Amino acid sequence: MTHIYFVRHAQPDYRTGEDSTYGLSAEGIIDRLKAAELLSDIRLDAAISSPYRRSIETIRPCAEEHKLDIFTDIRLRERDKGQSGNNYELFKRRWSDFSYCEEDGECLGDCQKRNIAAVNDILRKYSDKSVLIGTHGTALSLIINYYDNSFGLDGFMRIIDYMPYVIRMDFEGEDFVGKQELGFVEKEFHGQK
Repeated sequence: MTHIYFVRHAQPDYRTGEDSTYGLSAEGIIDRLKAAELLSDIRLDAAISSPYRRSIETIRPCAEEHKLDIFTDIRLRERDKGQSGNNYELFKRRWSDFSYCEEDGECLGDCQKRNIAAVNDILRKYSDKSVLIGTHGTALSLIINYYDNSFGLDGFMRIIDYMPYVIRMDFEGEDFVGKQELGFVEKEFHGQK
C-alpha cells in the first residue's frame, strides 16, 4: 500500500512577494512544527512539494527530521488565480462549473488534471512507499475531490482556514482506498471567507 501524506501549507505572509514567493508568517513558522510533530513517528520515504516557497517552508522541518531532500513538482502548485482574487461567490461559481475561468486564471478542471497527473506519477514511482507532499488549499481540495466526489465546495470551505492541514490518502497501485485527516491548525484565510 502507498501512503501519501498531503500537507497544505501553513499561514503565509501575504505582504511579501507574489503568489509563488510568499513565505510563512511568524505564526506559520511556528505552526509548521505541528505538522512535523504529527508525522514524526511515521516512516517517510520521499518528500515532494509544490515549488511555491510557502509549501516548501511548511514541510522542511518534517523532511529534515526524516533526512529527506525535498523535490519539487510544478504540477502541485496552486491554481493560477488571474486578477479576480477570491471571495465566496467566486468559490461557488468555480466549484459548480469546473470549466469556469476568470480572465488570466485557471479553471478548477485544468488545475485538477495537472494535480492528478502529478499524483499518478508519484504513485507509480513510489509504489508501496510513504510520501510527504507539500501543496495548497485548492490543489489539495481538488485532489481529494477527484478520489471522493462528495468533497466539494463545502469541504473546500471547511478546510480553507486550516493552515497547515495534514491528511493521509491510501492507495493500492493507483486505486484510492481511503483517507484520514491527521490534524490542522485553524487560521483566517487572508480575510477571504
